[in-house]
Amino acid sequence: MANLPQQGQPLPQMDLTAEDGSHVGPEDLTGQSTVLYFYPKDDTPGCTKEACAFRDRMGDYGEAGIRVYGVSLDSPESHREFREKYNLNFPLLTDRDGRAAEALGILRDNGEVANRVTFLLGPDGNVAKVYPEVSPETHADEILEDAQSL
Repeated sequence: MANLPQQGQPLPQMDLTAEDGSHVGPEDLTGQSTVLYFYPKDDTPGCTKEACAFRDRMGDYGEAGIRVYGVSLDSPESHREFREKYNLNFPLLTDRDGRAAEALGILRDNGEVANRVTFLLGPDGNVAKVYPEVSPETHADEILEDAQSL
């Protein structure tokens, strides 16, 4: 993961699709702090723990004015099922062709999945912090604390 964007740098240009068919591009990642967390696969144990931890803290994220997006290479249909099954209250974005994960240097397993890496973006859309190693159980708490200090 040597190509990870560093603090102060913009993310590579990317256009991601939400499970509802809407698109999220660079212009949607500015104006307020944003958590863009990449995870390997919908409805797997670690990814479910991580998503549910963000779900459980969304009230605090909302109060702090921080957006949260989960991103994987799964299809919009898979994301819809995952969101519904666990009552997730934030958008899940699809990087179906893996271009965003590849540009970020986090694509693995022959392009099948992304590494579990999170980018905390400042209101300017630039990287405020990168989390290359994530504990699914405590990650949402750690990021919320960091994001509130931006």
